[in-house]
Amino acid sequence: MAIRHHRITIIRYRKPKKKDLNDELQFFGNSLGLFGDRDKDRSCFRIFIELLKSARTNRGMTSDEIAIKTGLSRGTAVHHLKRLMDSGLVVYEEGRYFLRAGNLEAVMEEISKDVFRTMDDLTRIAKEIDSGLGL
Repeated sequence: MAIRHHRITIIRYRKPKKKDLNDELQFFGNSLGLFGDRDKDRSCFRIFIELLKSARTNRGMTSDEIAIKTGLSRGTAVHHLKRLMDSGLVVYEEGRYFLRAGNLEAVMEEISKDVFRTMDDLTRIAKEIDSGLGL
């Protein structure tokens, strides 16, 4: 079994008061540290939205398709796709990019499992270190 390495960032923001779907999606991505100040033209956000749309068909998208749909260069698209994969939201299979699970709730459940597994591993290692130090 291959171990996937993810850099999971969680930033606690105040949820937007208005119930605008676009604002909620932006809040979701910002809370995961995806759409920072450097993403001036919202490139990563636009890619995220396209992948979310493609989740309806479970067909995935190639980097070329994503670049065309978002109006970005393929290099820029691949850069942001790598960030989305590193965060654990997106997977690459058979030449196509997909959300890690069929919907955002399922994606978050998978990321939660990753976090808890990692915390369990770190707790076990900490116990071994403490034992070795006589603590």
